[in-house]
Formats: sequence, structure tokens, C-alpha cells
Amino acid sequence: MTMEGLQSSLWIGKKKHWTTLCAKCLSWTPMDRQNRKNKVCCNRLCAVLSCNRLCPAADKSRVVPVSEVVAVQEGIMEFLPYRKVQVSERDFTVLFVQRSGHSPRWTLGRRVFSAPSRDLRELWVSALRTCLQQHKTERANHARDHILKKDLSGFDGLVCVGGDGMFSELMHGLIGRTQQEAGISENDPSATLEPCSLRIGIIPAGSTDCVCFATVGVNDPVTSALHIIIGDSQPLDVCSVHHRDQLMRYSVSLVGYGFYGDVLEESDRHRWMGPVRYDYSGVMMFLSNRSYQGTVEFQLAGNQLTSPRDKTRCLSGCQVCSASREWLCSVSDLSFDTISQDSFQTPGGSTEEGASSPWRSVEGRFRAVSLTCMSSACPKSPAGLSPSAHLADGTADLILVRDCSPCGFLTHLSRHTNSKDQFDLPFVDVYRVKALRFTPPCGDEDEEEGEVERGREPSSQRKKRHLCGGGCGDAPPRSCWNCDGEVLPHSAILARVHCQLVRLFARGIEGPFRNQRDGRRRYR
Repeated sequence: MTMEGLQSSLWIGKKKHWTTLCAKCLSWTPMDRQNRKNKVCCNRLCAVLSCNRLCPAADKSRVVPVSEVVAVQEGIMEFLPYRKVQVSERDFTVLFVQRSGHSPRWTLGRRVFSAPSRDLRELWVSALRTCLQQHKTERANHARDHILKKDLSGFDGLVCVGGDGMFSELMHGLIGRTQQEAGISENDPSATLEPCSLRIGIIPAGSTDCVCFATVGVNDPVTSALHIIIGDSQPLDVCSVHHRDQLMRYSVSLVGYGFYGDVLEESDRHRWMGPVRYDYSGVMMFLSNRSYQGTVEFQLAGNQLTSPRDKTRCLSGCQVCSASREWLCSVSDLSFDTISQDSFQTPGGSTEEGASSPWRSVEGRFRAVSLTCMSSACPKSPAGLSPSAHLADGTADLILVRDCSPCGFLTHLSRHTNSKDQFDLPFVDVYRVKALRFTPPCGDEDEEEGEVERGREPSSQRKKRHLCGGGCGDAPPRSCWNCDGEVLPHSAILARVHCQLVRLFARGIEGPFRNQRDGRRRYR
């Protein structure tokens, strides 16, 4: 690396080229038989940036502006007919905008460079990604940690290629960084969080892509990329989940206890099965026929403009989300100031004095307790857990499935995949809420605390390792919480909805459209 940039000899095919990277351009020039580089200075190469074609100053030289470099990848990458990467220790691939000499049409150019050593290859890849502001994650929470430390001044947003897990990492990093800069403690359940100024873009590449499906209407990479390019903006509610005075996680799609928590925990034991592990774990947990005792306290959303069963959809330009923001955010502090650390540790009655919205309490055995800030639609469940949930009205839908027969529970689950009302069952209740507090049976919470402090796995997560999985054997006294695909270590939680805390490069679901084959209404 020199003051002018990075320069070295690299191979392109069977020909050695002198390759240069500076702040403005990437260029490569063939070397002669004596391995002498063509003496063309970087300034002369940069002078032809507008051409992005053969450089007249040096025969067969090529110059590509850094702003038109699309991506860099270790190894040999092919993108036609489909994307694949061949692992190689010395090769790296650069994708860039390629112009035709006779028309304004752009195509995607590709060059595979081969370095004399792996160390030099890594130096080139690192330098190119620094110029591109591109960062590749290599471990869990890598994206979150990077966002917490990265200087984001001058950026309009963050874009990720991945699934719901990658989005969650970016969201946690962006929210955490915003609160740090605002001097707000994330561990305070009653704190009013500062909305994030940067937007998040998602190019879907996961197994379910629930967030993308519920905010765009389709998990199509090209559609999502176009929303990012034109700069769309869609606010999104976020749910914070605390245990006592400690933040556990943020959620936008699902905070689920009982069936959904058991399915996630069981699937984690069968990662070797690939995506089919979710179907397998779902069947096993259904056959286990479990229900769990607990107390659910929730704060109803005051002045409700809609209800979870009004058969409406949150679409692009939703008037409910637009009209709800002002009054929901204005009463948020007044209605939530009664939920302090003390009230969480010693749950009170069903109605809090001084609060603008009533608190209700339901105690019993539950098959599933679910809280979602969006419809949570996905390709397997086009309508989602709660079809009429809104993206940015400051509320979440609470779904309580009480203990019932296996046949009844199967009916409830199957209705997520068709047009029938999954709430029209005698053992299912749904509420539009702003906060939730769940308490396991008396004594279980203290026992769980002691296990965690001693470094042991909580008994709710210690299921017998049978050949058929966790569905065999005695049912544990407690389930676990599924928070956007992550298992939470505690059963007693406090969840609160924060109105329009983050924004996405999206515009909401457009539609409805009719399917030409069956005439059904489709949203996208």
C-alpha cells in the first residue's frame, strides 16, 4: 500500500497485469514479456474515468471508477446462469458496471484476479471493500458489533443481504448506537427510545424473510433492491423485551411462548437437517401436546382506531399508521410510567391507577402466547399470524391460545395457511396492546434465576435427549420465548412497543392484486 493507493502485479487469466487502486479508480494494464509495467501514471488513468473502457494512454489498459465497482468476493464467482463461488486461496472476483462502446446500455462486468500469495489477495480484498464501504460478516452478531463501532456520518442507510437474522443484527446495532448517542439507557423498561435516523435495506436471501415479506409483500431481491435505489421509507414499530432491569432483545415480528418457543428450541438441536428441521420440529412439538401455566398481563391500546379482527390490511400509505403516530407517541410516556422495575417484580392488579389505558390479566394454561408488531406473513403463511396488524401504529397484537385438544390446535395452525379466520375459535383470544408482562408460576422464576446465575442451562431448556428429540419424555414446567428466531434465557419478561422506532427502505405492501389462476386476492 502506497500513499497513492495499492499497486501490485496480478494475473488475469494467463496474462500478468500491473493493477492499481486509488481513491478514484481501479485500473489494470498488461505487462510485457520482461514483466515491465506500462508507465502510465494514476492521474492519467483517472482522466478517462468517464469512459470506463480501454484507456487510450496505454493499449489494452482498463479503468473502472471506484463508484462503479459493484462487489468484491474471495474466490472465483460466477453469476450466470446462477450465482456460485469456487473457493480459491489466491483468486478474487470484482464485479463492476461495464459500458458498451456503441450504446448507453450497462451490463455487469466481471474480472477474476489472481494474486501471487494469499496474504496479497486478502490485502486487495480488504482495500476494495474499504473503498466500497462493504463489510462481510464472519460470526454471530458481527454486523451488530460493526455498526456499534463504525463511523456512520455521511451515510443515508444500512443495507444487508440475508434473512431475518441479519436484519435483526443491523437493527440491534443501529438502535443501540442511537440510544448511546442520545444518552438513553436501553436497560430501563420505561425509557422513551430515540428513533433511528438511518434506514435499513434488506435484500432477501434467507429461509423465511418474514420482515421483507410483511413490509414489501414479496421476498424478491430485485424488488427490494429497487426500493433501496429509489429511496423509499417505511417506518416500523419495534418491541423491546426486558427481564427485570435488563434488555434481552428487540423484536419486530414474533415474541412467542409455548409452541413457537418449543419449535425453535427443538430445531436448534437439528441444524444438521437444514431447513426441513423446522417442519420436523413443528410436528414433534405438536405431537407432544404441551401447554404451560402462567399469568399474562397486558395494557390495551387506548383510542383504538382498528382491531385485530376488522379484516383490514396495512397497505402502502396506510392512514391508520399515519394518523396514529401523533397521539400514540404523545401518550406513550404517560400511559407507561406505571410500569417500573418494582411493578414488574411484584405484578399488581388488572388495572393500573393513573394509566390512560387499562391493564388486564389472564391466568391459566396456554398452548401459545404470541406478540407480533406486524402481520408476520411469509411464503408458508401469506396472511401471517395476525393479518390485520399494522406496521407503524405503535401497537402489537397479542394472541392467546389456551389449552385445548390436539384437533382444535391443529385447526388453529392450519388456518394460518388459508383464508379462514384463525381467531374464530373458542379457545383463542386476540388483543391490540401496547405492553405485555408474562409471569411463570410462583417459585419457577426464582428457581430459573438461580440456575442462570450458577451458569447452568435453565430447566425449561433442559429436555431429555431422546432419539426422537425433545418431544419425548416428561414436559418441562416452563417453555422458552422465541424472539425473532432467538431463544431467550428467561421466562418472565416485560415487552413494550416503541412507535416507529426504525425505518426501512420500503413503502409497505402494494395491492391488492388478483391471481389470474384462482382469482384470490394477493398483496405485494
